[in-house]
Amino acid sequence: MKRILLIFINLLFFILLINAQTVSQFRGNARDGKFEETHLLASWPVSGPRLMWEFNSVGNGFGSPVITRDAIYINGEIDSTGYLFALDKKGKLLWKSDYGKEWMKTFPGSRSTPTIVADLIYVTSGLGNMTCFSLENGKKKWSVNKVNDLNGRHTLHGHAESPLVYDDKVILVPGGQDTNVVALNRFTGKIAWICSGAGDLPGYNSPILIQLPARKLVVTFTSYHMLGIDANTGKLLWSHEQVNTPLVERKPGYGDTHSNSAFYENGFIYYVAGDGNGAVKLKLSNDGSKIEQVWRNPDIDDYMGGFMKIGEKIYTGSDAKKSLLSLDAKTGQVSDSLKIGCGAILLANNLLYYYNQKGDMNLVKPGEKLEKISSFKVTAGTKEHFSIPVIADGVLYIRHGKSLLAYAIRQE
Repeated sequence: MKRILLIFINLLFFILLINAQTVSQFRGNARDGKFEETHLLASWPVSGPRLMWEFNSVGNGFGSPVITRDAIYINGEIDSTGYLFALDKKGKLLWKSDYGKEWMKTFPGSRSTPTIVADLIYVTSGLGNMTCFSLENGKKKWSVNKVNDLNGRHTLHGHAESPLVYDDKVILVPGGQDTNVVALNRFTGKIAWICSGAGDLPGYNSPILIQLPARKLVVTFTSYHMLGIDANTGKLLWSHEQVNTPLVERKPGYGDTHSNSAFYENGFIYYVAGDGNGAVKLKLSNDGSKIEQVWRNPDIDDYMGGFMKIGEKIYTGSDAKKSLLSLDAKTGQVSDSLKIGCGAILLANNLLYYYNQKGDMNLVKPGEKLEKISSFKVTAGTKEHFSIPVIADGVLYIRHGKSLLAYAIRQE
């Protein structure tokens, strides 16, 4: 009996440890825009899939929701104050907690997605405030301001990163000349390490974590550089400067729109920038200490819709061409295009979901030839269609300004 009890205790501890590290965050659990969903509708009616519910009081903002087994969390601005909202799966408000003043200049409202790890949720504001809340009831645990507390600087359009959390750390990009990138203890908010980076302003970017046998790397953009930082020590391992297009004057606040998170796979880093180098493939050394450019396509200009790599294809929007593009991941050359506007992209059940900035939600079959299957217009909500949709448990969630919409897309 003692042996059986010991095995049971160890198993319970293992299960608790796994659950404690479950992360819900920007663009899905792996931060790559891929949602592990099956048995979804292969096409939609002309009017679109069934609208299950609409909650029209999440405040102004552009950030996506994050979904857990029991609830939905999203942040927004009401009367210049930012709030974190918790909803049940039927769209009913459970609670809301304020996290201070929100960005009220260009494109007023919240601009980031919360990050959930175990029983804590992390939220950043456009004014640079990072707040840690209890997931259960929205009680504030701690908060730090990037500008006032960490000597950071504001950008033209406000701070927009969605927090990266790993181990006992949460990453912030204050954008100070010395306090450029900072790791905080995620339980207390105390500084764990500081990286001076390239001394740039922030770049609206949500960092990623690359785990190699030799080390872990934080990879993020500041205004004019991509940075590779040792995740444990904060040491800057390498930087990758952005070459601005001739149309953009290089000065703080301009030419710095690096909103798309990078993507790592099998020794290579891929990224797409709006007004920097375009689309780029980099080879990362085995120990993560060096990079080497493989190719660059300067004609690609997706500012904030994200991109998707599937096999040897990269899919991304183009602001100039108002199209969805397919690129050859080996060469960087465009292989196909679909004239359906510039927008945000994600993948589920082997199909692309493409939400353009005119409010059209498109279902697209990827491959050698892009094929539009279905589309419908999102008419509810307010202001710009900038948010990236989310899929969870057969439901498509679209945030349009003050409204969060839930569509049933599972096969019945």
